[in-house]
Amino acid sequence: MKPRSAIVAAVLAVALVAGSSEAGAQERACHSPDPVDTLMEMSAAIYACWKPPPGTAGMSLTLRFSLRRNGTLIGKPRATFSDLGTDSALNRAFVASILKALDEALPMPFSDSMGGAIAGRMLAPRFTATFERAS
Repeated sequence: MKPRSAIVAAVLAVALVAGSSEAGAQERACHSPDPVDTLMEMSAAIYACWKPPPGTAGMSLTLRFSLRRNGTLIGKPRATFSDLGTDSALNRAFVASILKALDEALPMPFSDSMGGAIAGRMLAPRFTATFERAS
């Protein structure tokens, strides 16, 4: 992996993990047509579309994928890390929720500068379901 790609992947991973709170996702609506100009905005756009299933708190999955300049996916996302539970049906639902969020968030409405900067770069965001609060 090129050093620049590694930096982009690391920054995106941190942005997605740090931005996993509900407040972060509420700042941007799913399917928002507003241009994405930063990695933080890109992570917010994906998280706005992600609804982790109940009972998946603490589960985590890292996907590796690349996007084109026009915000569409290049190839298929690949899981590079997972910390799932023992219930295989719940694990499948968790993974499916992430893939659905990615599908709903794409194509990403990149600004011209962001599209040029991100095109073809390997991204590796980590999706972690936050712990559910007791009522």
